[in-house]
Order: sequence, then structure tokens, then C-alpha cells
Amino acid sequence: MGAPMARRLLRAGHRVAVFNRTPARAQALTADGATVAHDVADAVRGAEVVFTMVPDTPDVEQVVAQIAPAIEAGRTVVDMSTIAPAGARLIAQRLAQHNVEFLDAPVSGGETGAIEGTLTIMVGGKREAFDRIHPLLEHLGKRITHMGPVGSGQMTKLVNQIAVAVNLEATVEALLLAMRGGLDPALVLEAIGAGAAASWQLNNLGPKIIAGDYRPGFLIRLLRKDLRLVSEAARDSKTPLPALSLVSALFEAASAQGHDLDGTQALAAVLESLTKAK
Repeated sequence: MGAPMARRLLRAGHRVAVFNRTPARAQALTADGATVAHDVADAVRGAEVVFTMVPDTPDVEQVVAQIAPAIEAGRTVVDMSTIAPAGARLIAQRLAQHNVEFLDAPVSGGETGAIEGTLTIMVGGKREAFDRIHPLLEHLGKRITHMGPVGSGQMTKLVNQIAVAVNLEATVEALLLAMRGGLDPALVLEAIGAGAAASWQLNNLGPKIIAGDYRPGFLIRLLRKDLRLVSEAARDSKTPLPALSLVSALFEAASAQGHDLDGTQALAAVLESLTKAK
């Protein structure tokens, strides 16, 4: 996700310094005009805005600990990872000690959205900081919404992931019944894809499920992490999520069957294996 987002900023004419824990991934961006930093602190020196995109809350905390002393006062850090809302608030407090603004700005739309600049971006933090960096976000996303104070972007992303995961499971079940019921699944998508059953999951992942194409747009491993964060937030707010509990169990089964590095649509293979007639 981070690489295509960096490319969009470069192609918009911005100077971008990049760092990745896997050097080859950063080096690949030099063809687009990026400068590769020697370390994470070197990447932020002199930067007006710092973007971070890493897997989980501890990763963001580690990066922020390394970059905080190197960021100039008055600058802004925009974290586009999906992490715990409470973690985002703690990070904001730490950066505030250096007079650095923090926005949590997780995204939805997958790798395709990152490449095309059509991501949905949910932002938490001070309105003034949001307004200041909004022109940069416009290169990355199509729908950009200020959700409230720090942590609000992350909470919105967790809400998003509930809808994503449950809709995907419904898509998988619907196509499984269609195929076992003797229907042409492609015709099923054509018939129901523009009606009340339509969803991003059905229309975008449905064809991949039919083709058995499990190449990742978004890894099962990462969605499992997101669902863990959802479960933690639900527990803290005493919110029952029965459908999500079922879906989470299915994704854990997907991991056990070796699908962690497949796209989320590989849930179809898991449900197929779990429901085969004995």
C-alpha cells in the first residue's frame, strides 16, 4: 500500500524521501524520483509532513520513537496504518511533547485504490492539521473525511472492517450456494450485482472467487489483525458483535489452512473445505 501511495505523491510533483525495513522495496521507488533514506530518522529530517504505513500498533510506536527526535517542531505526522484507537491517542501525546501534530488516517480500498488514488481515508486529529494536509490526501484518496479527534479515524476503520468482513462472508456463502445449486455463478453476479445485494465485496471479489484467484489485494493475515483490533474495541465498549465472531473464526481457520498470505477472497476455499459433504 505504501509504495503506490508514495508514487502518487511523487507524480504530483512532491519531493519524497522513503524508508522501508526491506531496503529493496524503498529502492524500487527511485525510478519514480524518490530519495532513499539511510534510516527512518534520516527519512523525516526536513520533511514538512511524515507519512507512516506499517502493519500494527507496536510497529507505529517503534517508528514514532525513532523519528520523534528528528522531526522539526510544527510538522505533522500522518499515520495511515490500521492500529488501535487507544494506541493512536498515546502516539499523539508523545509527539505533542515535541510540538508535532499527529493525524490517524487509516485507509480502505486495497492496493487497487492506492494505485488509482481512490482510497477512502478516515482521519482523526485537529481540524486545522487536517485542513493543512488535505491537499496531499487528495492525491491518495477519493473520499476523505475528518471524523473527529485523534483515534476517531482508527475507530472508523474498525467499523469499516466489520462491514467488509461480514459482507465478504455473505458473498462467499451466496456464491457457494449458487454453484452447489447448479447456477452459473457469473450470471448470478450479473443478476444480483446491481440490486439490493450489491456490495464492493460481491462485485470486486466475486469474480476472483469464481475464478479461484486468491492473489492478494489485501492479505488475510492483515485482516485477521484488524479483526483482533475490532474485537478489542468491542470488548472495551461492551458491544456484542455476533456475526463478526463467526467471521473471525472462519479467518482463523483460513490461517490454519495456510492462507495467511492469500487475499481475503481465499475465505471461499476455507468455507468450501469446511462444508464438503462427507
